[in-house]
Amino acid sequence: MAVPDFQSFMLPLLKFAADRKEHSQSEAADALALHFKITEPDRKEMLSSGRQTRFDNRVAWASVYLRKARFLESTRRGRFKITERGSEILKRNPTRIDVKFLMEYGDAEFKEFHRPPPKEPPTDPKRTPREIMDAGYLELRRDLAQVLLNSVKSCSPRFFERLVLDLLEKMGYGGGEVVGQPGDGGVDGIIRQDKLGLDVIYLQAKRWEGTVGRPIVQTFSGSLDGNKARKGVLITTSRFSSDARDFVTRSEKKIVLIDGEELANLMIDNGVGVAVDAKYEIKKLDIDYFEEEL
Repeated sequence: MAVPDFQSFMLPLLKFAADRKEHSQSEAADALALHFKITEPDRKEMLSSGRQTRFDNRVAWASVYLRKARFLESTRRGRFKITERGSEILKRNPTRIDVKFLMEYGDAEFKEFHRPPPKEPPTDPKRTPREIMDAGYLELRRDLAQVLLNSVKSCSPRFFERLVLDLLEKMGYGGGEVVGQPGDGGVDGIIRQDKLGLDVIYLQAKRWEGTVGRPIVQTFSGSLDGNKARKGVLITTSRFSSDARDFVTRSEKKIVLIDGEELANLMIDNGVGVAVDAKYEIKKLDIDYFEEEL
């Protein structure tokens, strides 16, 4: 049979994880292919970009939506298991899980993730094809940022620290190294602001879940004093409170705060943890070519 839409994968995927064991994405894909009796040719059908199969793409998006609804949770890179919320949902014996169902029973994070774009005022003119393409690009980028941040949260603390150093090197800094230990309260790494290493910036990168408040930023500021440093970057996968941001504006040190949303966008902009899926060239008429000499 043809590959179903990704919403049709949600309930079978959740049932597959009902054993509460850790599963890989490839295990889930095999189970769903068997459940829907997907033929090998249909399973190998590629998207127009030619970089991923339609089947794998839809399984991946079903997984993303269930994780955003907190029915599944990432355990480590490429692996997941069912949550208590997901188990409770299965006890309701739903006949189908789709976006409408997730909006009703999913976590608040899903409602934020799937919020519709603001509607245009009735008086606005109809959008041009270019405007539609631009809006589509922004939506794809927003979805990628969400998926990317979720992947970052599922990696180990040590891998996350290395990822941050890779990002800063891609941004043009002179290289760096991990110096802290997972779980410490001080400096996790150093980066060189110039190629010769004459100016060093200290780094702390933590996968916090809740809002990072002023006390954590103050502790980081104190660790800079211990290293006789004046510059630091504090990165989190969550967000910073207004008090935390206010503290750095008043601090004599130069401390940059990067939250999860900004981190994901920096990774996209600098090609860290992402790959090009498709490229489109938009061409216009070359008026100069058609000018004739009189």
